[in-house]
Amino acid sequence: MQRAIDRVIQTYGLLTSKEAAENSKPKVESYIRKLVEAGETDDNRLTVCGLVYLRELDGSNDPVKAGYTGM
Repeated sequence: MQRAIDRVIQTYGLLTSKEAAENSKPKVESYIRKLVEAGETDDNRLTVCGLVYLRELDGSNDPVKAGYTGM
């Protein structure tokens, strides 16, 4: 579990900033802990889920916020 958390924070720091990544660490830890408690054990899958979770929180996955107009 800790390996996945570290990978999420490291990768998210590359996508945004190290400060933003460190500030989001408690949320990631809580989210990944819930996934592990639900039965997920694959570190790679936990990492991807953690990154998707953070991207959803910051709005990066929203195509409208990203400038997509549908044209």
